[in-house]
Amino acid sequence: MNAWLILLLVWVLAVLMMALGWRWQRRHTNTGIVDALWAAGLGGAAVLLALLGPGAALPRLALGVLGGLWGLRLAWHLWRRVRREPEDGRYRALREHWQGDQRRLFAFFQFQAVLIPLFALPFVAVATNATTSLPGLVAGTAIWIAGVLGEAVADAQLARFRADPRQRGRTCRSGLWRYSRHPNYFFEWLHWFAYVALAIGSPLAWLAWSGPLLMFLFLRFISGIPFTEAQALRTRGEDYRAYQRSTPMLFPWFPKRSLDLRIE
Repeated sequence: MNAWLILLLVWVLAVLMMALGWRWQRRHTNTGIVDALWAAGLGGAAVLLALLGPGAALPRLALGVLGGLWGLRLAWHLWRRVRREPEDGRYRALREHWQGDQRRLFAFFQFQAVLIPLFALPFVAVATNATTSLPGLVAGTAIWIAGVLGEAVADAQLARFRADPRQRGRTCRSGLWRYSRHPNYFFEWLHWFAYVALAIGSPLAWLAWSGPLLMFLFLRFISGIPFTEAQALRTRGEDYRAYQRSTPMLFPWFPKRSLDLRIE
């Protein structure tokens, strides 16, 4: 099946899924469901393109397994947080800014539906790859393991910190969070290079680079770090400002211990 037709199908399914997600948030007053649905939709797009794409079997198999597992892990992690916790402060602030206007929230959900096929472009490059590159498969799998494992560890470390009532109002500075203010975002970005490797030999191999590029732009400048840090400053104030002064924003590196002794 033509990969572009599959991508159109992905968008139609995403529109329906996000409409249902919008109805869910109306009943539960929790917009955070949009993140879990986005991850699930993108993982589903990888599986659909792997099943129906015209490329060689091994690259498509790797795409379906790796992309599908990535989406499943992230969607499950986000869903557990949405189910157990009140609405994320970022979305609560957005809801208040829009005064609860459901038309704007519906448009927001549908914007996320558009982003699913946009971020699925690297999957198209892999699904149309008629060449089986063993080094590409090995490299892609290794990058995927590093990215997904790193993100899972960062998520688990933060969840453990947030579950401790003694840490309320404080910033996590342990584990991977000692070396980056957003290690989960860093490993999420790293994971997208796996599809660049899997697309080696594809006539659309250049398209796979849209994954790391788009993810970096969104995380660094649009919907990731700016919103997360604004919320952290609202809730943790000077403690988070000290963390900003001492710890790299995205790319892990050693903290500047001399600037703030509270990182210990």
